[in-house]
Amino acid sequence: MKILCIDGGGIRGVFAIAILQALEKEYEIPVNEHFDVVAGSSTGAIIAASIVLEKQMNDVMTYYKKYGKKIFKRQAKVGIFKSVYSDRYLRHFFQKAFGECTLSDIKKPLLIPAVDVTHGKPYIYRSNYGNSGESDLSIKLWDAVLSSCSAPIYFPPNNINNKYLSIDGGLWANNPSLVGVTEAIHHFKTEMNNIKILSLGTGIQAIDFSMDKDKYWGVKQWLPFRFPSMKVTPKLLDLALHLSSESTSYHCNLLLGDNYLRINKDLGEEVPFDELKFINKLSNLGKQAFNEHEQVIKKFLNDNR
Repeated sequence: MKILCIDGGGIRGVFAIAILQALEKEYEIPVNEHFDVVAGSSTGAIIAASIVLEKQMNDVMTYYKKYGKKIFKRQAKVGIFKSVYSDRYLRHFFQKAFGECTLSDIKKPLLIPAVDVTHGKPYIYRSNYGNSGESDLSIKLWDAVLSSCSAPIYFPPNNINNKYLSIDGGLWANNPSLVGVTEAIHHFKTEMNNIKILSLGTGIQAIDFSMDKDKYWGVKQWLPFRFPSMKVTPKLLDLALHLSSESTSYHCNLLLGDNYLRINKDLGEEVPFDELKFINKLSNLGKQAFNEHEQVIKKFLNDNR
């Protein structure tokens, strides 16, 4: 069983899209045809949902560039009294991209981690492939994706049919590889040595938490301000997402060995998930990552285990 897992990371999702663009160009078939299961958290959920609907990665990249400026238009500088960003354009983007498609309409196994914050528990939106879990298949695909993208402070929680509030799946599964492993074992009854995962990161930041003479750390250290704009940097959230991804990669390497292929690349600097000026750099680094790992990716895809 081959599983594609895509990390969260906001605009850094461009890195993963660029890898998948190169993959489509090389094989001249939709990404969807290479994998049995697709999983994605946060921005990875956008990409994963696009994949199962067989949208071209060139188009997905265009959407990111077109809608990014509208989605990351601040309504608050800090996010104390209301979220930093409105979800108006994010919602519009997803509704336009995914239409009225529900989870029930999707037969390809799709996994979208989120958080049911009302009941304080992790949650997985699943498509219609026979899993008898708790997922409500009547939920619109765009609603599930919006939930997984609703990062605390930066976007408001997503209200699911007035039943519960749902937020960013990256809080517990920013790298959804372990979600894929457990689904393969418990639902598909696949043995561990027959599980193969291609895991795409969204770039490794050099997040700087330098030694500070002030031992009483507060908001200005964890969520520093930029002057004179007073724009808050999502440093703490980016750190939490990074740690979530890397710890999952560590465990998956131990569990799967050579059957776990992780593609990621050092960004060399801080690249906040809402900083649009890095789009071209992220795209170029994604292409470089594909070129550097092209042979091992081909071997992964051509292995019929």
